[in-house]
Amino acid sequence: MRKIVSSLVCLGVFALTSSLVVAQTPTSQETHEANLKAYVEMLRKDLKKDKVSILTELLALSPDQAAKFWPVYNEYDKSLTKLADERIALIRMYADNYSSLTDDMASKIAMGGLDIQSRRLDLQKQYFQKLSQALSAKDAARWLQVEMQVEKLVDLQILSSLPIVD
Repeated sequence: MRKIVSSLVCLGVFALTSSLVVAQTPTSQETHEANLKAYVEMLRKDLKKDKVSILTELLALSPDQAAKFWPVYNEYDKSLTKLADERIALIRMYADNYSSLTDDMASKIAMGGLDIQSRRLDLQKQYFQKLSQALSAKDAARWLQVEMQVEKLVDLQILSSLPIVD
């Protein structure tokens, strides 16, 4: 269990330090966009790799269970990635408009974020049910617990790197 907690903490620290490096990258808007896209892809690959390692260790699935789990999880991950893309678009909108944020724009960004959060929760409910049917409710609950822990670490990293609305 200590190893898992250490992995989660390292994942959070990596995400935090990576965002600081991107924030310090000067240059034109076009280069900034290219850097941001590369950063997001790198972070996603690392996060997915670490998440797979953590899930593999904590779920401790038999080969038969793993054959049922991973296809369902991969479907979930594809849907989650689409929501993450929407979230990134909202963060970009916030960053682009931070210095001149209007009430309407603040409302649009806040409501968009809440909508994404709600859909992410709905997605987790949906896949908890699917995994409960493919494996057991206990295995699905274990997956959900780990998923939520990783989600909270990533959310904390993202939210702590954004400036508070003036």
